[in-house]
Amino acid sequence: MPNYALLVEYDGTAFFGWQRQASGPSVQQTLEEAAAAVNGGVVPLATASGRTDSGVHAEGQVVQVKLSARLPPDRMRAALDFHVKPHRIAIRAAAFAPEGWSPRFSAIQRHYRYRILARRAKPALEEGRVWHIPLPLDHEAMHAAAQGLIGKHDFSAYRATSCQADSPVRTLERLDVTRMGEEIHIFASGRSFLHHQVRNFAGTLYEVGLGRQPVAWPREVLEGRDRRLAGQTAPAQGLCFLNVEYPEPLDWC
Repeated sequence: MPNYALLVEYDGTAFFGWQRQASGPSVQQTLEEAAAAVNGGVVPLATASGRTDSGVHAEGQVVQVKLSARLPPDRMRAALDFHVKPHRIAIRAAAFAPEGWSPRFSAIQRHYRYRILARRAKPALEEGRVWHIPLPLDHEAMHAAAQGLIGKHDFSAYRATSCQADSPVRTLERLDVTRMGEEIHIFASGRSFLHHQVRNFAGTLYEVGLGRQPVAWPREVLEGRDRRLAGQTAPAQGLCFLNVEYPEPLDWC
């Protein structure tokens, strides 16, 4: 059976995250059921490069699925994009997956963006895609504070209490905070992340942006290794999984 890699975009608002859930619809379930149309009616297994929580979006999720129909990647992309309607999921590209390749374990870098709308008026066009803060934020102070978190550390203070990772040690390659008009964007990059890690970064840096905590505080929280010392877990809707990198680029069509 042909093994396909898919580049998938989705609006996470209506989904209970990537992974199948008994409590409601998931991106995985929706994509698998759509793929059954090109798999002889059999629902296949779709494996993602990373799980996203309920309400989290993706621009470049990478998914692996084995299908009975052997179509060129461009035709498979079009077929799956058609069958996934009317859900807010788009199959942006497809490729034949290399032998032994895994969307999760072959990944060498993952990139996320967290968006904060810092203005008095609530969002209209961007509702469900940003964390609305009706107060000014000092993005330069947030960026300076974020630099103290770069590197390989025990991120116990920034992991969810429900996180099931074997180790809290991760290597954070990038944590940048920039302003784009009325929005504050937080960019995070690393090989892998703990559950809620990026959202906990955002909730902690938010305290610095408001001036409630000094620039050195997020680093002190890190060294304390206690989740209770950090800021809140920022809302899911501001987070987007941007893309994932592999040692050898996939031949997308």
